Amino acid sequence: MAKTNTVIKAEVRTKAGKGSSRAIRRDGRIPAVIYGAKKEVTKITVSLIDIRKLLDTGHFLSSTYDIEVEGKKQLVLPRDVQFHPVSDWPLHVDFLRLAQDAMIAINVPVHFINDEECPGLRKGGIINAVRHDIELYCPANAIPESIIIDLTGLEMGDSVHISSINLPEGVTPVIDDRDFTIATIAAPSGLKSDEADEDDDEEQSVEVEAISQKSEE
Repeated sequence: MAKTNTVIKAEVRTKAGKGSSRAIRRDGRIPAVIYGAKKEVTKITVSLIDIRKLLDTGHFLSSTYDIEVEGKKQLVLPRDVQFHPVSDWPLHVDFLRLAQDAMIAINVPVHFINDEECPGLRKGGIINAVRHDIELYCPANAIPESIIIDLTGLEMGDSVHISSINLPEGVTPVIDDRDFTIATIAAPSGLKSDEADEDDDEEQSVEVEAISQKSEE
């Protein structure tokens, strides 16, 4: 089944400048622009409440949307959000206009599942996430919401590489010249310290033994 994009209702704005932007925000809306696809920039306003709700999903910048302006929908990808330095409320949004068959590079978040089925974690290990997201080439109309990493069966010291991930059809990693690491099951720092102390004790024992043997000679 094809993915149905969330629709963002927008209105065309005819004025620009700080004064106009302040007036727009007083009305509960924020200024935005739609650019790209070799077309003119479209200046719009969108609902502040709608944008805040989409930002709260955590994947606003990695999802496509249909912006509806004057009854017509355009496929877009949010590319930048400007925030107020104090309140952290969104002040302005840039949307990239997309063709249905466009390929784009985008960072997709990594999610881990089946922690309880991971022997390494049960023994006290921790997930060392080398990459919290992965930059992928994706069809504009088929961007995965996340990359799922199954931890089932992983032991302490095991690593997860990009080659072990089944990516959706048509999706490829931007980095294609090496099998990069996404995460490892690492020993906690306390355990590493204990192991290091044990190694030091063994080395000291060997040195003492060697000195004793030399003295006897």
